[in-house]
Amino acid sequence: MTVTHEVVNQAPPLTGFSTADEPALLEALQREGAGWGVPEVAELGALAGSEPVQEQARWAEEQPPRLRTHDRFGHRVDEVEFHPAWHQLMTVAVEHGLHAAPWADDRPGAHLVRAAKFYVWSQAEAGHGCPVSMTYAAVPALRAAPDLAARYEPLLTARSYDFGLRAPLGKAGLIAGMSMTEKQGGSDVRTNTSRAVPAGDGTYRITGHKWFTSAPMSDLFLALARTEEGLSCFLLPRVLPDGTRNGMRLMRLKDKLGNRSNASAEIEYDEAVAWPVGEPGRGVRTIVEMVNMTRLDCVLGSAAGMRAGLRQALHHTAHRRAFGRELDQQPLMRSVLADLAVESEAATVLAMRLAAAVDRSHTGDAAEAALRRLALAAGKYWVCKRGSTHAAEALECLGGNGYVEESGMPRLYREAPLMSIWEGSGNVAALDVLRALTKEPAALDAFFAEVDAAAGADRRLDAAVAGVRTMLAGAADPERAQLMARSLAERMALVLQGSLLVRHSHPAVADAFCASRLGGEWGNAFGTLPAGVDLASILERARLKSPAVGAA
Repeated sequence: MTVTHEVVNQAPPLTGFSTADEPALLEALQREGAGWGVPEVAELGALAGSEPVQEQARWAEEQPPRLRTHDRFGHRVDEVEFHPAWHQLMTVAVEHGLHAAPWADDRPGAHLVRAAKFYVWSQAEAGHGCPVSMTYAAVPALRAAPDLAARYEPLLTARSYDFGLRAPLGKAGLIAGMSMTEKQGGSDVRTNTSRAVPAGDGTYRITGHKWFTSAPMSDLFLALARTEEGLSCFLLPRVLPDGTRNGMRLMRLKDKLGNRSNASAEIEYDEAVAWPVGEPGRGVRTIVEMVNMTRLDCVLGSAAGMRAGLRQALHHTAHRRAFGRELDQQPLMRSVLADLAVESEAATVLAMRLAAAVDRSHTGDAAEAALRRLALAAGKYWVCKRGSTHAAEALECLGGNGYVEESGMPRLYREAPLMSIWEGSGNVAALDVLRALTKEPAALDAFFAEVDAAAGADRRLDAAVAGVRTMLAGAADPERAQLMARSLAERMALVLQGSLLVRHSHPAVADAFCASRLGGEWGNAFGTLPAGVDLASILERARLKSPAVGAA
């Protein structure tokens, strides 16, 4: 084509940065006793921001997985085929211990370091985080069956990604999935109809369907099925110990809004061989350990998405001029960017605090376990809800350029709602807050102990905490409590974020958060921060140190 003119005023490609270059993240690692992990997080963050990994992320989504039900001879294989980029991303994730590796690591803060790695690596590509997350979450649930855990846990924690249809105990490392929901019930798993019949040799035969099983190419699954005792949990491998295929049929892959690099399937079990995990009839209690761990990763994933969107918005507005100056030097855009930065940091500090609670709860700290129980439910509700709104505003900062696929923003936008749906949508998470308050009174004490650590530091935070106490008093009636469950979960998450920011973050970020989210000086959209907020300090803290993002 003939060159007609020189094109200017376009942002250069954003590459060669580190997703770990974030004060709130690094400060949390040091503060929570996991500073030893900073070099590992930094190494992975630099890899996530590199051009080769960005290309792998693009290919993994643009070339989604395909289901191959039969081989050329007509034999059933039920295998999912992926672009090589998917396997490259999975290899890095497993080798860096983003899966179940912390369960074999006795260093203080191992789970927090793993959370930080999951956070920085998810910013490159979110879809492959699903099997990584479920593998991490499978271990505590599997420990309800010590004999099975002794056999499979070393392979689940091994830092080897070994894809393919082979007997699990013959592989160098394993990936685990979860097979819970059915057509008629979804999150209401107590309506499940899949049946498990004892085979007389310690195993069961499961027959039934599963409506939404993500990562069906995993080696092992924790599955729910009904026995004479009630709904029970089982370990079900794709390939049996003798190398034959288990009775697990992949019917089709879901055509999803987002998370397209990851396969999700409808499954039929035809007398599939499985081993019981935990007490018969108490399957929900057993598998809830896995659910709680994956809920943590939902919060981490939403926080990671916010940071990725903020980065793109900062980069574009630093290099795009309109009406005589760069966008990020114009007052209204600066307010939008600062508001996005405040939301992102609030999500990050909460996610890291929850991960630290996981570490301490698994070393016997009852108060931290109680805090995790309640704060994780509230955090999962609120942070994941905010992810979609944040992604939409970050995309809008790029204008029409953000609406085209090459920008990467549509992928981010499509991914955001999943975190709010996965492991229980908004209502499920909000009702879980009520359940924790009712069944575990110590959780509320732990929550207020954490929030009240900032008492007296900010009048707006103090008033908001008092408001939560008033709401709790008004939630004594069960029916009224359900009607206010979302409002309560939101306010609890906000005061916890406010307390963490006031104690640990930059004063400008904490002030902006308390003034807007807690003090009521805020509109219904980003970019409505009140007058007097220190936009310059917020933006300086939020910017990458990479030259690609431009000067403050």
